[in-house]
Parts: sequence; structure tokens; C-alpha cells
Amino acid sequence: MSLPEFEEAVDDAIDRIPDDLAQAMDNVGIFVVEEYEPGPGEPADTQLLGLYEGTPLTERDGWWDAGSLPDRISIFRGPLMRLCGSREELVEEILVTVVHEIAHHFGISDERLHELGWG
Repeated sequence: MSLPEFEEAVDDAIDRIPDDLAQAMDNVGIFVVEEYEPGPGEPADTQLLGLYEGTPLTERDGWWDAGSLPDRISIFRGPLMRLCGSREELVEEILVTVVHEIAHHFGISDERLHELGWG
């Protein structure tokens, strides 16, 4: 699948996010990245489907918004493409990944996401 086709699949997945959830997000960009690059001290074979980078809404205070860069959700194309066998499966896995990362934006931990079935 080409990069434009993958980006279209991401758009299709994002369109399936409930409106109330999408509207509650604040100052967040969603980006397609080819592969996750593990940081220092992480195993070289670390595979992520997505990553939230930013300040969760639960940790922001009044001064935070002024001039702050957007939070970032990265969707990793390579691992998702290797995991999924069809476009339908890909869109579904992207949706789960985006919702998982959006939950981090709202301050929900990985442990809680696993309890809720979004791990």
C-alpha cells in the first residue's frame, strides 16, 4: 500500500472516532511516521503502532495553552502494515491505535486502557 493510500486509511479510521471524543481533543496533531525509532535504553526491537507525545489534559493548567505546540499522535505505518492483512483490518487497527493514543491525551493510563479493552 502506498503512503497516500495509507494516509487515506488513517483518515477513514479518524472519521470513525465518535464526534464527542474528537471535539473534546485540544491542540493535538495526528501524523503518519514510517517506523518507531527506539530511544536510548529501549530495546532495538521495540515495535509500537502509535505514540502520544504531549501534556495530557489532566495535567494542564491555565498557562499551558498560551503558545504551546500541539500534542502529537504518531501512527507508525510499517508495523501496522506488517500486522494487517487487508485494508479493512488496517483501518480497524488504526482506529484502535488512534483511540488508544487519544486516551493518553485525556490522561488515561495503559493499565486502564487494557482494562477497558483498548490495550
